[in-house]
Amino acid sequence: MTLRDHNSTDEVVQFANNAEFDSSFPRQEQDYEKLSEYLEFNATYLVSMTIFDRAYQMYQEKMM
Repeated sequence: MTLRDHNSTDEVVQFANNAEFDSSFPRQEQDYEKLSEYLEFNATYLVSMTIFDRAYQMYQEKMM
């Protein structure tokens, strides 16, 4: 969510923008598998899971 920018065309930023409006998105979840499963079954706004993979990697690097 920290990557949101409504003026950006970056795929990861667009994912963050769309997740902001997904009221069911598990914002407090940190587990990759649980987030991945949610997105695969519920996030029609995510065109490719590789975008989520990049976003999750960025999140992990930031948390170190």
